[in-house]
Parts: sequence; C-alpha cells; structure tokens
Amino acid sequence: MSHSMILLTAETADTATQSNASVAAEAAVEAAQNVVEEANAFLETLQSFIPTLVTFGINLIVAIIMLVVGRFLIKLILKIMGRALGRSKLDESVIKFLNSLVKTVLYIFLLIMICGRIGIETTSIIAIFTSASVAVGLALQGALSNFAGGLMILILHPFKVGDYIITDTLEGTVEQIDLFYTRLTTIDNKLVLLPNGDLTSSKITNVTAYGKRRVDVIFSISYTDDIDRARSVIQSVIDRCEYVLTDEPIRIIISELGAHSVSIQMRVWVETANYWDAYFFFEENVKKEFDKNGVHIPFNQLDVHVVDTPHDGEHAFK
Repeated sequence: MSHSMILLTAETADTATQSNASVAAEAAVEAAQNVVEEANAFLETLQSFIPTLVTFGINLIVAIIMLVVGRFLIKLILKIMGRALGRSKLDESVIKFLNSLVKTVLYIFLLIMICGRIGIETTSIIAIFTSASVAVGLALQGALSNFAGGLMILILHPFKVGDYIITDTLEGTVEQIDLFYTRLTTIDNKLVLLPNGDLTSSKITNVTAYGKRRVDVIFSISYTDDIDRARSVIQSVIDRCEYVLTDEPIRIIISELGAHSVSIQMRVWVETANYWDAYFFFEENVKKEFDKNGVHIPFNQLDVHVVDTPHDGEHAFK
C-alpha cells in the first residue's frame, strides 16, 4: 500500500514538472513572438522614415552648400560695393552704415532661404520680423527721424565740417556731423547739439559754402551833403582795405531816398574768411572819414515847434 502511494506521488510530481515546463515554454515562445513583432514594427517604422531621413539629409547637405556659397557671394557683393562707394564722395560713416545694412539684409535673406530649404516654415518668421520692425519703428520714431536726417546730410552734403550755417533758430560753425545730431559751436563758444531731423526740415543758410562773399554796407548821409563827395570818401576807404578783391566789381550806389536821409550802398567782394574783418573795417573807417570831410550821418530826431496862441487858449478854457 505504501509502495503504491509512493509511486502515485512520483507520477504526480513528474506531471506537475512537465506542466510547469510546458507553461514556461509557451511563455518563452510568446515572448519571442512579441520581440519579433516589435522588431518587425520597428523595421517597418524605420523603413517608413528612411525616405524622410534621406530627404532631410539631402536638404541639409544642400542647405550647408547654400550657406557656404551664400557667404562667399555676400563677401563678393560687399567687396564690389565697398570699391564703388570708396570711389564716391560719401562720408566714411555713411559708407560703413550702408555696408552694415546691406550685409545684414543679405544674411537675413540667406537665413530665410536656408530655413525654407530644410523645411522650416518661413512665413511665420517673416511675419514676426515684420511685426517687430513695425513695433521698433513706432517706439523709435523720433530717433529714426534724426537718423534719416543724418543720412540725408551725409549723402547730400548741404554743409560740411567747418562751415558756418544759419538755421531758423541759431547759427554757428559745424564741428561734427553724426548720424543723429550735428554739433555747432556758436560765436560765443557754446556747443549746441541739433537733432538732424529738425535740421533737415528747416531752412539752412550755408554762409561759407563758397570761397568769396559780397560785403554790403549801407551808409546814410544828409540831404544837404554832396553825394559825389560822400562817394569819393567811401571809395578812398575801399582803396585802403586789404581784404577787397580788386578783380571783382565794386559798386557804390544810391539805394534809397529816405524820409530823413540818403542811403548809399557799398558792394565789394572779399574772401569768405575775411568777411567780418572787412565789414567792421568799413563800418569804422567810413565813419571816421565822413567826420573828417564834413559828411553828416543823420539820425532820427523830433523837432517841436511851440506856437503862441493865447486867444485860442482862452477860448479853450471857457
């Protein structure tokens, strides 16, 4: 009996072992099948991505070639433009600004082309760049106006450093022309910064634009004085002035018959640098010569005539 039980137990144990081995084998087969299925799915996914990867790789290579060739072309364009601008009469600061502006624009254009080549949406980039440009333009409207005015001054050359100019509000000698401001030194040695935007929108008189200027001085004489004598006195002062350009016309004319005096205008030409020296020379020396020669310079005066009318006065108080 006991022997039979031992045999039955052994058989049961063998059956359990075989059952466990069968389950483990099935699990291993199932796991292997899962691995094979995942591997097949990965290969299928990889195969589906291969054309995309190949296309991206080709586009990336083309983009790199575009970058290299684009940089070469930009350098070539800037070199050609630099030579052309170097032969022009533009200010050095304008040349540098134009070079930087063209360089920036070309690189932005090249970047947009490269982004479009590798599949990046360029419409959004352009929209963002445009919006940012508008916002910056509105925020810096005054500064941009001065900047544009500075470019106009440096390109058109209405005046240059060292010129004496007169604007609507002040006058002085140009010390420096920047992109945003123009520096003036006044006669009494004050430094004034003029915004270029305001300067280009106002009237500008360039006093020293030419090498010579005409000095116009008006002298008044009495109606009782001899005009020819006064003219000869003025001529003698002109002959003594070292600043007068003798190869230019000299005029001494009657410019006005006023209410109280006769106006004689003197017109002579001098070098621009000697204008004020000549002007003050004539003002002082003509007066001295008029005094020596008995030529009178009239001045406004009021003559009061008192008339004795006692009868009218008596009636007035009645």
